[in-house]
Amino acid sequence: MSTKVHVGVDALGNPVRLIATAGQVADVTQGGASISGLKVAHVIADKGYDSSGFVTLIEAGGANAVIPPRSNRKGPRDYDEHLYKERNLVERFLNRVENCRRVATRYDKTDRNCWAFWQLASIMVLLA
Repeated sequence: MSTKVHVGVDALGNPVRLIATAGQVADVTQGGASISGLKVAHVIADKGYDSSGFVTLIEAGGANAVIPPRSNRKGPRDYDEHLYKERNLVERFLNRVENCRRVATRYDKTDRNCWAFWQLASIMVLLA
């Protein structure tokens, strides 16, 4: 069994939302849940979140979608390449969480325990 964690961070790299799914679930299916109820100016995501429906949802909320288009997209969209560089905040957050050995090596056998330690490690990042 594999697990995928979808992470939303603020402009300082602090976790705002964590969503766990099965490993085979596509990223874009969790896009709406990742931003629901949040007031944001920009949504920065990788190519896995590139879909017309998700971009429409972002723009309907008054935010700017900073998502590079997939290579097979018929009509590529423009995006702010300079602002996209800020996506490394998510990668840096994941790196800090995975400094917790138990999270990085996934010793836990159950989803409940694995998810609990992801949340605990996220809290530790906030407190640090």
